[in-house]
Amino acid sequence: MGNDFLEDLIIKNNSKIVLLVMDGVGGLPLKEGGKTELATAHMPNLDKLAVSSICGMLDPVMPGITPGSGPGHLALFGYDPLKHTIGRGVLSALGIDFKLKEGDVCARINFATVNSDGKISDRRAGRLDTEENKRICGNLRENIKVEGIEIFIETVKEHRAVLVLRGQDLDGHILDTDPQQNGFMPLDPVAATKNAKKTRDIIQQIIQQARSSLKQEKSANMILLRGFAGFKVSKSLEERFGLKALAIARYPMYKGLARLIGMDIASQPRDLSEEINLLKDNFDKYDFFFVHFKRTDSSGEDGNFAEKVKEIEKIDKLIPDILKLKPDVIAVTADHSTPARMKSHSWHSVPAMIYSQYCRADDVKKFDEISCIKGGLGRMAAINLIGITLANGLRLKKFGA
Repeated sequence: MGNDFLEDLIIKNNSKIVLLVMDGVGGLPLKEGGKTELATAHMPNLDKLAVSSICGMLDPVMPGITPGSGPGHLALFGYDPLKHTIGRGVLSALGIDFKLKEGDVCARINFATVNSDGKISDRRAGRLDTEENKRICGNLRENIKVEGIEIFIETVKEHRAVLVLRGQDLDGHILDTDPQQNGFMPLDPVAATKNAKKTRDIIQQIIQQARSSLKQEKSANMILLRGFAGFKVSKSLEERFGLKALAIARYPMYKGLARLIGMDIASQPRDLSEEINLLKDNFDKYDFFFVHFKRTDSSGEDGNFAEKVKEIEKIDKLIPDILKLKPDVIAVTADHSTPARMKSHSWHSVPAMIYSQYCRADDVKKFDEISCIKGGLGRMAAINLIGITLANGLRLKKFGA
């Protein structure tokens, strides 16, 4: 069941809601009988908050489905990820404040390294320096041309860039050219629908021209494309749930997600402490705060269990500063699991807790996967989190007579 009916129950008030997203924080033990990253971390503040909260586990999309960051976050914001399918390209473009138009087709670019056989040896080109990225994007802009199509190639960060196509009769139903693994050839673009064949041919031309333009580069000598999508305007968080919202995030894609549903974007924070300072500085101006922590995810993707534990512990130290602001509701969760053991996103459910003066606190004493499954929220779809959060902020009226 969707949650569109919540829009008819909204009560506007002055309650403050803080959503802390520890990206990819769900994990697995490194060996049988061991502990997950969360269970290993020393986090007295999150554990203390769990004691006063109602806890549970969330399925970002549905049981068994491994979500991308886009669907995982949209569900937390109350948007059905099965209805609001948004490609990573659109999010990347919005994240750098690129002014998209309805009908634009976008794709995320990974600059990659291919060997003499054409196989991928590094999908991230050694995590290319951002300044090098800008130089290479400028080169591609000068050398890639397709008649009748405006082509935009813009730097995002490190090895990531974004491709935007603008023109008539474009269709974003194109399959990724990134095989998601080293040691494989880049994939050819494939049209997933008949209407996308024209766009597929355009992408093929762009890849061929890019390969030629990049052949002298030492590391970034190929582009991999994924997350193709056409851009459509979405109904905002304020229109749906009456929330004036602010996003505090360091990485462009998450800003893009937030901008897509009408959130304002805080100025660029350099580290975790600056994220909390931005929360403090803007606390009187907004109702809803999306605070995003990235490194729990990237350390998991790197397979670095110890580093992921350290990142969790860094976040834990910030919790007292958030509590001092006295938000009416604090929700802590993740968009998906990224176990260091798997070095990738996974289908495992993620822990969640909601704190407010009205929550029905349960017996959970620690904020980790095994503890939270015993909590009062049980296991539920992530899209339901927004309704419970709004209710704890007294922002929903009674349903029915």
